[in-house]
Amino acid sequence: MGTVLFEIRDQIAFITLNRPDKLNSFTREMALLLQNRLDECASLHEVRAVYLTGAGKAFSAGQDLAEVTDPQGPGLEKVLIEQYNPIVTRIRNLPKPVVAAVNGVAAGAGANIALCCDIVVAAQSAAFIQAFSKIGLIPDSGGTYFLPRLVGWQKAMAIAMLGDKVGAAEAERMGMIYKVYDNEEFGGASRALTAVLAQLPTRALALTKHAFNYSANNTLEEQLILEDELQQKAALTKDYKEGVASFLEKRPPMFRGE
Repeated sequence: MGTVLFEIRDQIAFITLNRPDKLNSFTREMALLLQNRLDECASLHEVRAVYLTGAGKAFSAGQDLAEVTDPQGPGLEKVLIEQYNPIVTRIRNLPKPVVAAVNGVAAGAGANIALCCDIVVAAQSAAFIQAFSKIGLIPDSGGTYFLPRLVGWQKAMAIAMLGDKVGAAEAERMGMIYKVYDNEEFGGASRALTAVLAQLPTRALALTKHAFNYSANNTLEEQLILEDELQQKAALTKDYKEGVASFLEKRPPMFRGE
């Protein structure tokens, strides 16, 4: 069936990491396939939200160490430059909301790919592990960028250095993720959340994402200028006109992502 499953349904692209027997650990083939699927999501107008999850008991255990330590394999530098960094930049630049539905353990690069998504939700039994220090590496795939911004310097440093397992409830409490669902309701609730996003004004969400991407490094003055520029673009969309009309007419809006 392939290491990355892909289906478009109800304006949502469902992407499933599919090596359940290996806890969805990444191979080069799997990483490149995920990049291709993210490119499709960016280009297809019918896709208005993306749902990223894992098959079986895990979201992703990160890199398949057997591949990266193989003398004939791609090597660590190539893995980062050609596999993980492009995945992270694609997710951050994708002009549509990306939901990481963390169904089980998310470790190493798997954890940081989840954390770079726009909204992260998790099953009660899920956990996040910055496993890098256990094998003498540093957090990659954006881990040193996103983690301190999500949970603060002290928490991020301890999580990165100690490599402790952070349960889903604790991850929600510290602001690492948006929400935790009971295991039994996780699938339905996380898909329902994504369905809501797929019905919202897609271009406005994309512009919001763009603004957030720049907010970490902009000054307040620079961010206010950027907000003005992006707001003018939002005001030109058909969905803005529909939103105003529906408000004045006291009816639910019918956004089309245009």
